[in-house]
Amino acid sequence: MEKTFITYEEALSIIELNKNNFVTIQVPIKECGGYVLAEDLTADRDLPPYDRITMDGIAIDYDTFRNGQREFPIKGVAPAGSPQQTLDDKTSCIEVMTGAILPNNTDTVIRYEDLTIADGNAHINIAEIEYRQNIHFKGSDIVKDSVITKAGNLISSAEINVAAATGKFTIAVKKMPKAVIISTGDELVDVHETPLTHQIRRSNVYGIQNTLIEWGIPAELRHLPDDKEKMQTILAQLLQEFDLLIITGGVSKGKFDYLPDVLTSLGVVKHFHKIQQRPGKPFWFGTSKNNKRVFALPGNPVSSFVCVYIYLRFWLIKSLGIEETLFYVALNEEVHFKPNLIYFLEAKLESKTDGYLIANPVKGNGSGDFANLVKADGFLILPQNKTIFMKGEVYPFVPYRSYL
Repeated sequence: MEKTFITYEEALSIIELNKNNFVTIQVPIKECGGYVLAEDLTADRDLPPYDRITMDGIAIDYDTFRNGQREFPIKGVAPAGSPQQTLDDKTSCIEVMTGAILPNNTDTVIRYEDLTIADGNAHINIAEIEYRQNIHFKGSDIVKDSVITKAGNLISSAEINVAAATGKFTIAVKKMPKAVIISTGDELVDVHETPLTHQIRRSNVYGIQNTLIEWGIPAELRHLPDDKEKMQTILAQLLQEFDLLIITGGVSKGKFDYLPDVLTSLGVVKHFHKIQQRPGKPFWFGTSKNNKRVFALPGNPVSSFVCVYIYLRFWLIKSLGIEETLFYVALNEEVHFKPNLIYFLEAKLESKTDGYLIANPVKGNGSGDFANLVKADGFLILPQNKTIFMKGEVYPFVPYRSYL
């Protein structure tokens, strides 16, 4: 059902109601970084799969040491990757290397730093040792058939390590939507062109494209001229070809803002058109007859940037079944905002030595000041129906920058 000029909370609710259920595909382990797990990763064997040596040295029977023996004849060497050996005489020892399987009839490992080795004997130079020291025991991390990580988690290097250790050459993941980012307006020229006085370069689409790449979604770029018939022809084709359409500009009340009418004529059902927020009030969201999602963002760079990180990200999280984690920071100075709108305030993060994370507002020159974005790290979400936000108050923060 269509709604207009809705609240931030209503917008999120409508977007969640219109989330997708992405299909599951199998992806080779080398290519699955950035995808979302569509299956639980379970252990196909105990981890570690055997009693694993953690220090180079010798393996002995602890009771022999406890009974006072300090000199141990060396009866063999157990390197990593070799079959398990057996210590037949408990008054002797076997040299062992890190990663090797613990020999039978041994239960404690003494590192080389605590030994003197000469003439085929190892002498222990310390008075005390711990029973079962320097051994990573079988199944102590996880036992066979246990779930290591659940479906719905974003795949990072950690999940790839786990998948490889459990023999997953391919991994079941959620297939990302096929996306296109569409700029609008005759005033725009491409990035490689020199604009005339009355023109500007396309910039929004490249920023959004990079954001989607960071989220694991490769996206193509297209452009719509300010011509209603051409818009209709191009968009009709794109609605057949792509699952997700992200359009920048052309959704306000200008004489050449044909986009809402064109989308309606193509059978795209409008869920809402305006949100009680700053920046980014004119924001159109709808679903086509063939279940494609259309996010038509404001043309101003900061506005479109906000809507991508606040709403498109929310839709993607819900569609993928990811658990959203809210990030909270403290405001570092008093802020006044009179309009009865939710306020997405650009801010720079600062980490204090006491572990406190604070946000310093970054004041720009309105929703067209995209250069100001490079000075900030994300957006504070300042609630509606409030005009004064005090220093030290804590609010949700949506980051758009990550650090190595």
